Amino acid sequence: MTPEQIQHCGDELYAALRARRTIAPLTSRIADITIDDAYRISLQFLARRQADGEQIVGKKIGVTSKPVQDMLGVHQPDFGFLTDRMQVADGASVSLSGAGLIQPRAEGEIAFVLKRDLVGPGITAEQVIDATDYVCACFEIVDSRIHDWKIKIQDTVADNASCGVYVVGAQRVDPRSLDLAAAKMDIEKNGVHVASGLGSAVQGHPAQAVAWLANTLGAFGIPFRAGEVILSGSLAPLLPAVAGDHFTMQIAGIGSASVAFRD
Repeated sequence: MTPEQIQHCGDELYAALRARRTIAPLTSRIADITIDDAYRISLQFLARRQADGEQIVGKKIGVTSKPVQDMLGVHQPDFGFLTDRMQVADGASVSLSGAGLIQPRAEGEIAFVLKRDLVGPGITAEQVIDATDYVCACFEIVDSRIHDWKIKIQDTVADNASCGVYVVGAQRVDPRSLDLAAAKMDIEKNGVHVASGLGSAVQGHPAQAVAWLANTLGAFGIPFRAGEVILSGSLAPLLPAVAGDHFTMQIAGIGSASVAFRD
């Protein structure tokens, strides 16, 4: 893709975010779009948000577990950026319109908060654990600017890994104090149990997923920085969210998080 095409697609996604509307899949309009093209589009999308004053506070990996891959029809992970305006307080009631959400879905995962920089490639899961200050329960509210979630890997990478907002739980746990792969998550929606999952759902171990992301972004010259929040991927299928819904989550040994939605 030419630089002009990259800019146009990034600007189109930014306009869709601000107007709370969807666009046709990029892969349906650009036959030869590559993941590298998609990443460059995402950087243009991000640059428009930064021009509005948003600041990068972390990164995210998505589509890591088989249930999510099967649900979306995307069979490899994606990656994106977190900004300060995307974080929502634990227990908050999120305005769908105020947060710019279009077709949100909730996913439960483990968030890593770093105490040291990580610069890939060559990062291992062990190095991720060593560089982590603490882990906590997290709801990521994914959203897609692509019509009806009709995405391929290039669409979701370009669309900042289909990220909407995220909620980090209050409890902070040393990742060296428990087996993250065996950590069990349970989610309730409106008081009814709707999903369970294990840490091993994301590439066998959440730290392995974070290492993959560090190495993938490192190949593009993007490091992880101390203090950043890194979302490691959903442990269970995505759950549609509409106004009036309330989600709570508990991850054994790690903690809880909750979020509600309103118009």
